[in-house]
Amino acid sequence: MLAGCLAIPLAAGHPARAAELAPAPVLDKSAAVRASQAVMGRAIGDYTMLDREGRPVRLSSYRGKPLLVSFIYTGCFQVCPTTTRALQLAASVARDALGADRFNVISIGFNQPADSPQALKSFAAQYGIDAPNWEFLSPPVGIVADLAREFGFRFVATPAGFDHTLQVTVVDADGRIYRQVYGEDYSADYLIEPLRQLITGTPVGETASLATILEQVRILCSVYDPRTGKYRVSYSIVLGIAGGATFLLWIMWFFFNEWWTRRRMARRSSS
Repeated sequence: MLAGCLAIPLAAGHPARAAELAPAPVLDKSAAVRASQAVMGRAIGDYTMLDREGRPVRLSSYRGKPLLVSFIYTGCFQVCPTTTRALQLAASVARDALGADRFNVISIGFNQPADSPQALKSFAAQYGIDAPNWEFLSPPVGIVADLAREFGFRFVATPAGFDHTLQVTVVDADGRIYRQVYGEDYSADYLIEPLRQLITGTPVGETASLATILEQVRILCSVYDPRTGKYRVSYSIVLGIAGGATFLLWIMWFFFNEWWTRRRMARRSSS
């Protein structure tokens, strides 16, 4: 879950001074895991960043739908592209399985000021990311540390780039951290399952409409197929639900029939 991202160096150091360099900083793995897990259930503050066109975007504007958040830096040519491709695949599968407008994705460039809106725009274009529900955001230098802390994201600058936590944070519709998904390359269902849990959950006290119920059944009756990397309808689940519903209706009819028969007999005996 930790990575040493390599960046294309801006300037080469003099070989004779190599021995004078201090030991490279190291990211404390245990501390990074604790920090990442410690933020579970916490609400994220309302930060303002710039999108790829330089327009201000507030994090609160993503409330109302589940949100996937990743931290990247555009100078990385090894790990960040790999994790972004994994997220790209997962997001594509999630759109097919859950619906294109049911969740959002943002990638935040933490290497400021290098990760400018233009740099992030170029990064997204390089990897062909143009989904309408995925944005790349550039935060001001002054909020990067606080922003990373709130998401439980740790990073340390090294001579080669950055060591940082490899994670995608799943945020619920109320802006609270629901799950941390770790790794450089992961199966799509690692992200889709928590998304499905959030999407299909009907808030307490609210009555779901028929359309919502049918949509939830469609989502709940799909299973991840690791051979194809996609979700498919599981007819065994559908038949199981249908069988259970039929049995419940039969039980209800049986008790109602018993009650009605006894009531009718009581009326006859009293007349």
